[in-house]
Amino acid sequence: MKNLGQYKDLAFFLWKYGNSNFIEQAKIQEIASEEWNEQKQISGDVLPSQMVEDLKEMGPAFIKLGQLLSTRPDLLPPPYIRELSNLQDQVEPFSYEQVEEIIQSELGVKISKAFKHFEKKPIASASLGQVHIAELRNGGMVAVKVQRPGIRKRISEDLEVLENTCEFLEKNTDFGKRYGLNKLFQQFKKTLIHELDYLKEAKNLRIFEKNLSEFRRIVIPEPVEDYSTDRVLTMQYLKGRKITEISPLQQLELDGDEIADELFRAYLKQIVIDGFVHADPHPGNIHLMNDNRVAMLDCGMVAHVSPEIRNQYLKLVLNIGDGSAGEAVDKLITMSEELENADEVQFRKSVSSLILDNMNSTASELQTGKIILDIVKVAGKSGYLLPVEMSMIGKALLNLDQVARILSPEFNPNEAIRKHAMELTNKHLWKDLTSLNFFPTVLESKELIEKMPERLNKFLRNVAENKVQFKIDALDEERLMMGFQKVANRITVGLILAALIVGSSLLMQVQTEFTLFGYPGLAMIFFLVAVLGSGMLAFRIFVSDKNE
Repeated sequence: MKNLGQYKDLAFFLWKYGNSNFIEQAKIQEIASEEWNEQKQISGDVLPSQMVEDLKEMGPAFIKLGQLLSTRPDLLPPPYIRELSNLQDQVEPFSYEQVEEIIQSELGVKISKAFKHFEKKPIASASLGQVHIAELRNGGMVAVKVQRPGIRKRISEDLEVLENTCEFLEKNTDFGKRYGLNKLFQQFKKTLIHELDYLKEAKNLRIFEKNLSEFRRIVIPEPVEDYSTDRVLTMQYLKGRKITEISPLQQLELDGDEIADELFRAYLKQIVIDGFVHADPHPGNIHLMNDNRVAMLDCGMVAHVSPEIRNQYLKLVLNIGDGSAGEAVDKLITMSEELENADEVQFRKSVSSLILDNMNSTASELQTGKIILDIVKVAGKSGYLLPVEMSMIGKALLNLDQVARILSPEFNPNEAIRKHAMELTNKHLWKDLTSLNFFPTVLESKELIEKMPERLNKFLRNVAENKVQFKIDALDEERLMMGFQKVANRITVGLILAALIVGSSLLMQVQTEFTLFGYPGLAMIFFLVAVLGSGMLAFRIFVSDKNE
């Protein structure tokens, strides 16, 4: 069986942190043998920190999966979410000899020819690659990201295992169906494959540089295209310190509130206007430069937000900021996929409680990202499946909240939303007006205006000549009148039959020479006619009418 080891490790992991139903259904315990029994004996209550360590041991794809799961509070309990939120894929660096080999293979020249100086020791080493500082021949300082050897093959194998597992869980478990595990995996797979292509990251850098050019305090490293391939990314080196390394004394010298406000406004623009979001702004990827500008690094992980989600999200954040719980729930239901067990009453009650609690929080307690993730969690419990983009946005904003709190402990995200709401709305409307999607509407409007006089003249002429007719098909009056007529006829027949019966009863008292069956003949004729007529009427009512 291909990738047997990975399937076994994943089976152990699912059993350890979930339950053994999947293992038993998949019949993987037969593969695991004695090792399975040992795992079963030692597993019990496990700490969230153990999950992080287990994911690291399982490989790079599982580390990335852990980072994705940290955005899904509807799938995991809060302690695991908190632990996974701090999951950083820092691993041992690979050798400088391998770095030389990869760069020469990708760029077609030796490191000594391409660079004036190249630091052998990396400044950062992650599961997908590592970063070295270098100096170009023209004196420019650059950061060179080199992809880890053999990582694509390893990722491909891990993704195959995860895909098969997600497909199985979605087909065979209620949990998999409820949360759309296969759809979630496909989003994860797409994001991870993009991260492995450094040319896509170079493109992301250019897009972010263009989209955020109006923010003077935010800097994006510029890629060096001639020194970049899909496995090597060379970009401008922006010297600075991680936000988490800023000392209290340095914080006093900063205009932290203004920087935090600009960062938050930049993210709102990415989400609502651009639909192209830096999805991993954790404190390690946000550096403060010597000139007090903020550098946004590691642009490999991005979220694409559809126009429909952007429209609803803008309304949603405004509703949350204003405490308009009812309208916020309406937007969420519009955005969601309603599952079989959906409980709208419970959903409305839970979201209203979240929003009201948010309104009563102090500035130091507010976390806009946490509110979005809590809403995702509540939606899952209430039978509503929100778009994957909402979880990614929530996670990005949660990281941004942490950065903003370091820069300015009293920064109020809700106040920032209200302050920039009009600006965002105007930009959103202007983008719609200038987008390609707007031009078909303009052409249709032009056609309508051009043909309006001709159509109006024709309508007025028909009115003057009494040729205008209105057809209403809401009620079939002909069929209705036939029904009334049928009822009236049967009432009349019923009265006649009743009169015949009463008349025959009275005639029974009058003795005549004409008799039938020993009774007065006329009375018996009336009685028989009444019986025959009643039978025919009953047949029409109970048999004939049902077939019409």
